[in-house]
Amino acid sequence: MICSIHQPQTFPWLGYFAKIIESDVFIFLDDVQFKKNEWQNRNRIKTAGGWQWLTVPVIHRFGQLLHEVRINDRDKWAHRHLQSLKTHYAKAPYFPVYFPELEKIYASDWKSLSEFNLRTILWGMEKLDIKTRTLISSQMPQEQAGPAFTADERLIHLTRAVGADCYLSGAGGHNYLHTDLFPASRILLKFQRFEHPAYSQLFGEFVSHLSVLDLLFNEGPHSRPLIERGIQ
Repeated sequence: MICSIHQPQTFPWLGYFAKIIESDVFIFLDDVQFKKNEWQNRNRIKTAGGWQWLTVPVIHRFGQLLHEVRINDRDKWAHRHLQSLKTHYAKAPYFPVYFPELEKIYASDWKSLSEFNLRTILWGMEKLDIKTRTLISSQMPQEQAGPAFTADERLIHLTRAVGADCYLSGAGGHNYLHTDLFPASRILLKFQRFEHPAYSQLFGEFVSHLSVLDLLFNEGPHSRPLIERGIQ
């Protein structure tokens, strides 16, 4: 059984969903330190002038855990997001299919960044017909009573807690994981191999590593096969 673990991001890129597809269990790691202006509160969309950020404004303090971070509701961010999507994707083939659903999601009074990210990722999984089992780390009983772990030990602990015997890491894990710890704990360590596929886009030359929204608006029901094409 394969387990993968990742922070809930804002409308993640294709490789994030490829990782979920490859897994039997996916754990949203929401009780780690928040890092502002990475992928936890923003992602990229394509415009006629190139890519731009779609950012969720937050109020936070240093050292705060991701699930503790609040959205800055004094900012008209939801309206701005919808206007940006409408401006840049209104002519995309599947914009009329998905935009009304996104309007309903944004209509909620979101206070928690993590909850917003979780809701939109689960929406993306639904649109991509991904049925991988998901869990939230802060809600797992093993986490509530567990001892202090190093980052690597925690990944092993969570993998074993769900009964998995293989941990699927992102490709970047080569740079920070202590790989010898996993086989010592009888966990197979596997690194994701994902080559970003090209697909039809608006506005000329193809741009990779955008939010999954770009793929869905442009390719609709063809989106999942395109993601699977990139899985090596």
